[in-house]
Amino acid sequence: MPEFTNPFIGVVPRKMTDSELARAIRLNIAAEHEAVHIYLAHADATDNPLAAKVLRDIADEERQHIGEFMRLLSILLPDEDAFLAEGANEVNEMAEEMGNQKQSGSKGK
Repeated sequence: MPEFTNPFIGVVPRKMTDSELARAIRLNIAAEHEAVHIYLAHADATDNPLAAKVLRDIADEERQHIGEFMRLLSILLPDEDAFLAEGANEVNEMAEEMGNQKQSGSKGK
């Protein structure tokens, strides 16, 4: 839940180290994912077409923010991309074992 009532929640008493900044960026990424989930859930829960369209558009903007934060994280942590690539390769190997081809962004349709 938002903690807007706490005026000190976003105030950092000193400059962060790069390690602390990387942890903060991970928290930002999690918050963006949560926002996407909330906005899409609200869009799915309304019959108002304008509201649903606006909510989905905002969710897409949050997804762009995730990309920005991910890129920043890969700059701050030189080994980040290697870990992400290793994870992607593991999924590709499992998909090959199951006879699935790589699906570029589709939902198996």
